[in-house]
Amino acid sequence: MTRGVRMVMLGRQGAGKGTQCVRLSRHYVVPHISTGDMLRAAVREGTDLGRKAAELMAEGELVPDDIMIGIVEERLDQGDSTMRGYILDGFPRTVDQADALAKITVTRPLDVVIDLDVDREVVLARLASRRMCDDCGANYSTHNPPKYGWVCDNCGGDVVQRDDDKPAAIERRLAEYEAKTAPLIAWYDERGMLEIVEGLGSTDDVLVRLVTIIDQRRGS
Repeated sequence: MTRGVRMVMLGRQGAGKGTQCVRLSRHYVVPHISTGDMLRAAVREGTDLGRKAAELMAEGELVPDDIMIGIVEERLDQGDSTMRGYILDGFPRTVDQADALAKITVTRPLDVVIDLDVDREVVLARLASRRMCDDCGANYSTHNPPKYGWVCDNCGGDVVQRDDDKPAAIERRLAEYEAKTAPLIAWYDERGMLEIVEGLGSTDDVLVRLVTIIDQRRGS
């Protein structure tokens, strides 16, 4: 069996991180851990941190760093992560979170941090064309629509454009990403942990680039 990996995936919204994280997760047989997944799992399992996060989200508040970091630490202490590794997607988002993650993983450090690089203009076009099933979350686009109208092929739900995929919202999200993540990328680069991988091309081509870099970093 292929060796596992401990890594963080960075990249602009619309760069294809989700698709590649899923494929890398299968390739290395490690969990793909996203911020949303961690929050939902902690809330579902009723951990102390999960209950605190649920209360804040119910009041429309953002989950603060100390709770988010605690949830990440709980997740990374689970057996599947300690045995083979993980792919973190959506965390860290700031230098403070990266510093906390370094402390959490001091005995099992990251193999690599990858910035999946796709030009801003390209991700703007991708996000503007993206459509999603209201019921099951399946992804489509104006270039790759469902077979019959805007009805999901999987579950028959309505396929719509999310509010946060509309132009004004996209611009806000990308501006926030640039402001918060540029220092984070520099932080990892200064520590010799960062690899920038070109995200354009077919999903297969991008996967080959990613696996090549990861395997070089692991020395395998």
